[in-house]
Amino acid sequence: MIMDIHPAILIGKIVKLEPLSEDHIPDLAIAGGDESIWEHMLYGMVTSEERMRQWVHNMLELQAAGTDLPFAVIFIETGHAIGCTRYMEIHRYDRGLEIGGTWYGVDYQRTGVNTECKYLLLRHAFEVLRCIRVQFKTDLRNVRSQRALERIGAVKEGILRNHKILPDGRIRHSVYYSIIDSEWPAVKALLENKMSGTLQR
Repeated sequence: MIMDIHPAILIGKIVKLEPLSEDHIPDLAIAGGDESIWEHMLYGMVTSEERMRQWVHNMLELQAAGTDLPFAVIFIETGHAIGCTRYMEIHRYDRGLEIGGTWYGVDYQRTGVNTECKYLLLRHAFEVLRCIRVQFKTDLRNVRSQRALERIGAVKEGILRNHKILPDGRIRHSVYYSIIDSEWPAVKALLENKMSGTLQR
C-alpha cells in the first residue's frame, strides 16, 4: 500500500492545523518576530514580514514538489496563526515521514500547544496515512527539543555528525528520533494523559 498524502485540517481543543497559505503571513510575521525562535533552525532569522513571505513561499514550493506538507498552527481561542509545523521527508512507498520545521511564537512555547500539535500530527500519520515510521531530528545543541521529544515517547536513534551547515556558517550535528507503528498505541495513551492536564495556555 502506497501512502496517499494530501492537505488536511487537523482540529484539537486548543489548536487547529490547517494547510499553510499566503493568508497566514501577517500573523506568522508577528509570531516569529523573536530571534530566539530561529536559533537552532535551518532558515536563518525569519523576523520580518518580507522574510516570512519568502519562507512561506519556499514551504509552498516544497509542497508543490511533493516532499513536504506544511501546516499553520492556529490558536483556536484567537483564530490567529501562532507558528508552523510540517510533514517532510515524505516516503510514500516506505510509508514514512518526518515531523519537523516546527516553531511557535514565544508566548506559546512551554504550553500545551506543542503536545497537542504532535498528537494531531502523529494520530493523522499513523491512523489515517497508515505510516509505519515517523521520525524527528533536532540540533544536538537544542537540548530542550530533545527532552520534549523524549517526553512524548520518541526513541533516540543516533547522531548524524556534521549534518548541516547553518545560514550563519555553523556546522550542525543532528539528533534523530523516531516512533514506529507498533509503539503508537503507548505513545498515544501517554500524549492523551498529558493533554488531559495541560490543555491550557
